[in-house]
Amino acid sequence: MSTATTANATFTNMQESTVEDWQKIGSSFREFARGLPDRILEHLKLLEGDFGGFRVDRLTHCLQTATRAHRDGKDEEYVVCALLHDIGDTLGTYNHADVAAVLLQPFVSEQNHWMVKHHAIFQGYYFFHHLDMDRNLRDQFKDHPYYDYTLEFVSKYDSPAFDPEAETLPLSYFEPMVKRVLAKPRQSLYKKMSND
Repeated sequence: MSTATTANATFTNMQESTVEDWQKIGSSFREFARGLPDRILEHLKLLEGDFGGFRVDRLTHCLQTATRAHRDGKDEEYVVCALLHDIGDTLGTYNHADVAAVLLQPFVSEQNHWMVKHHAIFQGYYFFHHLDMDRNLRDQFKDHPYYDYTLEFVSKYDSPAFDPEAETLPLSYFEPMVKRVLAKPRQSLYKKMSND
Protein backbone atom coordinates (compact mmCIF):
# COMPACT_ATOMS: atom_id res chain seq x y z
CA MET A 1 0.00 0.00 0.00
CA SER A 2 1.56 3.28 -1.13
CA THR A 3 1.33 6.24 1.23
CA ALA A 4 3.30 8.80 -0.76
CA THR A 5 2.20 10.80 -3.78
CA THR A 6 3.21 14.24 -4.98
CA ALA A 7 -0.13 15.70 -3.86
CA ASN A 8 -0.20 14.14 -0.39
CA ALA A 9 1.96 14.15 2.69
CA THR A 10 4.61 11.44 2.75
CA PHE A 11 4.66 10.37 6.41
CA THR A 12 3.07 7.27 7.86
CA ASN A 13 3.48 8.43 11.46
CA MET A 14 2.76 12.03 12.53
CA GLN A 15 6.01 12.10 14.47
CA GLU A 16 7.79 11.95 11.09
CA SER A 17 5.85 14.85 9.51
CA THR A 18 7.51 17.90 8.00
CA VAL A 19 6.54 21.50 7.25
CA GLU A 20 6.12 20.51 3.59
CA ASP A 21 3.75 17.71 4.59
CA TRP A 22 1.61 20.15 6.58
CA GLN A 23 1.57 22.64 3.74
CA LYS A 24 0.03 19.93 1.55
CA ILE A 25 -2.38 18.93 4.30
CA GLY A 26 -3.31 22.57 4.90
CA SER A 27 -4.11 23.04 1.22
CA SER A 28 -6.35 19.96 1.24
CA PHE A 29 -7.93 21.08 4.52
CA ARG A 30 -8.90 24.47 3.10
CA GLU A 31 -10.41 22.87 0.00
CA PHE A 32 -12.41 20.41 2.12
CA ALA A 33 -13.48 23.14 4.56
CA ARG A 34 -14.96 25.21 1.73
CA GLY A 35 -17.45 22.39 1.16
CA LEU A 36 -18.72 22.40 4.76
CA PRO A 37 -21.84 24.53 4.09
CA ASP A 38 -22.90 22.15 1.30
CA ARG A 39 -22.32 19.11 3.51
CA ILE A 40 -24.36 20.69 6.31
CA LEU A 41 -27.21 21.44 3.90
CA GLU A 42 -27.13 17.89 2.54
CA HIS A 43 -27.23 16.50 6.07
CA LEU A 44 -30.17 18.76 6.93
CA LYS A 45 -32.09 17.19 4.04
CA LEU A 46 -31.98 13.86 5.90
CA LEU A 47 -34.72 15.30 8.12
CA GLU A 48 -37.14 15.38 5.18
CA GLY A 49 -39.86 12.75 5.53
CA ASP A 50 -39.01 12.06 9.18
CA PHE A 51 -42.16 13.04 11.04
CA GLY A 52 -41.23 11.50 14.39
CA GLY A 53 -44.92 11.59 15.31
CA PHE A 54 -45.33 15.31 14.59
CA ARG A 55 -47.69 16.89 12.03
CA VAL A 56 -44.79 18.14 9.92
CA ASP A 57 -41.51 16.43 9.15
CA ARG A 58 -38.36 17.55 10.92
CA LEU A 59 -37.04 19.46 7.89
CA THR A 60 -40.30 21.42 7.62
CA HIS A 61 -40.04 22.21 11.32
CA CYS A 62 -36.53 23.61 10.82
CA LEU A 63 -37.63 25.59 7.76
CA GLN A 64 -40.64 27.00 9.62
CA THR A 65 -38.48 27.98 12.60
CA ALA A 66 -36.08 29.81 10.28
CA THR A 67 -38.93 31.37 8.31
CA ARG A 68 -40.51 32.74 11.49
CA ALA A 69 -37.20 34.20 12.67
CA HIS A 70 -36.46 35.68 9.25
CA ARG A 71 -39.92 37.24 8.91
CA ASP A 72 -39.48 38.73 12.38
CA GLY A 73 -36.33 40.55 11.25
CA LYS A 74 -33.66 38.44 12.91
CA ASP A 75 -30.18 38.66 11.38
CA GLU A 76 -28.70 35.97 9.13
CA GLU A 77 -26.69 34.29 11.84
CA TYR A 78 -29.77 33.91 14.03
CA VAL A 79 -31.82 32.62 11.08
CA VAL A 80 -29.15 30.03 10.26
CA CYS A 81 -29.16 28.93 13.90
CA ALA A 82 -32.94 28.62 13.70
CA LEU A 83 -32.62 26.56 10.52
CA LEU A 84 -29.97 24.22 11.92
CA HIS A 85 -31.13 23.99 15.55
CA ASP A 86 -32.45 20.42 15.11
CA ILE A 87 -29.89 19.10 12.61
CA GLY A 88 -28.62 16.89 15.42
CA ASP A 89 -31.82 14.81 15.37
CA THR A 90 -30.24 12.37 12.90
CA LEU A 91 -27.18 11.41 14.96
CA GLY A 92 -27.89 12.84 18.41
CA THR A 93 -31.13 11.12 19.33
CA TYR A 94 -30.50 11.81 23.01
CA ASN A 95 -28.59 15.09 22.67
CA HIS A 96 -29.63 16.74 19.40
CA ALA A 97 -29.17 20.28 20.72
CA ASP A 98 -25.55 19.54 21.68
CA VAL A 99 -24.82 18.21 18.19
CA ALA A 100 -26.27 21.29 16.49
CA ALA A 101 -24.43 23.60 18.88
CA VAL A 102 -21.09 21.92 18.21
CA LEU A 103 -21.54 22.28 14.45
CA LEU A 104 -22.40 25.98 14.78
CA GLN A 105 -19.94 26.96 17.51
CA PRO A 106 -16.99 27.99 15.29
CA PHE A 107 -19.20 30.31 13.23
CA VAL A 108 -21.64 32.01 15.58
CA SER A 109 -21.68 34.29 18.60
CA GLU A 110 -21.49 32.90 22.10
CA GLN A 111 -25.10 34.01 22.61
CA ASN A 112 -26.43 32.13 19.57
CA HIS A 113 -24.34 29.07 20.40
CA TRP A 114 -25.76 29.02 23.95
CA MET A 115 -29.29 29.41 22.62
CA VAL A 116 -28.96 26.42 20.28
CA LYS A 117 -27.19 24.30 22.91
CA HIS A 118 -29.92 24.87 25.51
CA HIS A 119 -33.06 25.12 23.36
CA ALA A 120 -34.17 21.55 24.12
CA ILE A 121 -34.21 22.17 27.87
CA PHE A 122 -36.16 25.40 27.37
CA GLN A 123 -38.64 23.78 25.02
CA GLY A 124 -39.22 21.04 27.56
CA TYR A 125 -41.38 23.49 29.48
CA TYR A 126 -44.15 22.79 26.96
CA PHE A 127 -44.11 19.01 27.15
CA PHE A 128 -41.79 17.50 29.80
CA HIS A 129 -44.68 17.22 32.26
CA HIS A 130 -46.45 14.93 29.76
CA LEU A 131 -43.45 12.61 29.99
CA ASP A 132 -43.24 12.63 33.78
CA MET A 133 -40.23 14.97 33.61
CA ASP A 134 -39.61 18.34 35.24
CA ARG A 135 -40.93 20.98 32.87
CA ASN A 136 -39.08 23.67 34.83
CA LEU A 137 -35.56 22.41 34.11
CA ARG A 138 -34.88 25.68 32.32
CA ASP A 139 -35.24 27.51 35.65
CA GLN A 140 -31.72 26.45 36.56
CA PHE A 141 -30.60 29.08 34.03
CA LYS A 142 -32.87 31.93 35.25
CA ASP A 143 -29.87 34.10 36.14
CA HIS A 144 -27.94 33.36 32.95
CA PRO A 145 -27.51 36.36 30.63
CA TYR A 146 -28.91 34.38 27.66
CA TYR A 147 -31.99 33.01 29.46
CA ASP A 148 -34.48 35.51 27.99
CA TYR A 149 -32.85 35.29 24.57
CA THR A 150 -33.29 31.52 24.49
CA LEU A 151 -36.78 31.74 25.95
CA GLU A 152 -37.76 34.06 23.08
CA PHE A 153 -36.29 31.67 20.48
CA VAL A 154 -38.24 28.73 21.84
CA SER A 155 -41.53 30.53 22.42
CA LYS A 156 -41.66 32.66 19.24
CA TYR A 157 -39.91 30.52 16.63
CA ASP A 158 -39.25 26.91 17.66
CA SER A 159 -42.36 25.81 19.58
CA PRO A 160 -44.98 27.13 17.12
CA ALA A 161 -43.18 25.67 14.08
CA PHE A 162 -45.17 22.44 13.78
CA ASP A 163 -48.02 23.82 11.70
CA PRO A 164 -48.73 22.23 8.30
CA GLU A 165 -50.46 25.46 7.23
CA ALA A 166 -47.72 27.91 8.32
CA GLU A 167 -45.50 29.77 5.89
CA THR A 168 -42.47 27.63 5.13
CA LEU A 169 -39.78 29.09 2.90
CA PRO A 170 -37.86 26.45 0.90
CA LEU A 171 -34.36 25.35 1.83
CA SER A 172 -33.04 27.03 -1.33
CA TYR A 173 -34.07 30.38 0.16
CA PHE A 174 -31.76 29.84 3.15
CA GLU A 175 -28.82 28.25 1.31
CA PRO A 176 -27.01 31.56 0.59
CA MET A 177 -27.35 32.53 4.26
CA VAL A 178 -25.89 29.20 5.38
CA LYS A 179 -22.99 29.60 2.96
CA ARG A 180 -22.23 33.10 4.22
CA VAL A 181 -22.49 32.29 7.92
CA LEU A 182 -20.43 29.10 7.62
CA ALA A 183 -17.84 30.59 5.26
CA LYS A 184 -15.16 31.37 7.85
CA PRO A 185 -14.85 30.34 11.50
CA ARG A 186 -14.75 33.04 14.16
CA GLN A 187 -13.13 30.73 16.65
CA SER A 188 -11.58 27.33 16.17
CA LEU A 189 -8.42 25.49 17.03
CA TYR A 190 -7.90 25.29 13.26
CA LYS A 191 -8.92 28.85 12.40
CA LYS A 192 -5.45 29.69 11.09
CA MET A 193 -5.68 26.80 8.61
CA SER A 194 -8.86 28.31 7.14
CA ASN A 195 -6.97 31.36 5.84
CA ASP A 196 -6.13 31.26 2.17
